[in-house]
Amino acid sequence: MMKHYQVGPRMAQAVTYNGAVHIAGQVADNREADIEEQTREVLAKIDALLAEAGTSKSKLVAVNIFLPHITDFEAMNRVYDAWVDPAKPPARACVEARLADPDLRIEITAIAAL
Repeated sequence: MMKHYQVGPRMAQAVTYNGAVHIAGQVADNREADIEEQTREVLAKIDALLAEAGTSKSKLVAVNIFLPHITDFEAMNRVYDAWVDPAKPPARACVEARLADPDLRIEITAIAAL
């Protein structure tokens, strides 16, 4: 059975299907924050969506990170490394990409087991 979470006119923020939750690209609400604060905000959104779907970051399968400025890589990693479960890290990719709003410093998608 498929279930959609926080459905909007264009997309759902998360969809569960076949034993997994797929988290849509999450961005910070505070566009004026620096990369570390935006990263914390995005990871908190992911935590909340995972909890709403009935799982947690310890069951992450894959994470994709998009940075418009790859020079933010180290600062982002300081926050990410403190957040991720070091005993069960997911597969991960991080790429430089232009985001929809020039004030966004990060966008993250994720897939987790239920």
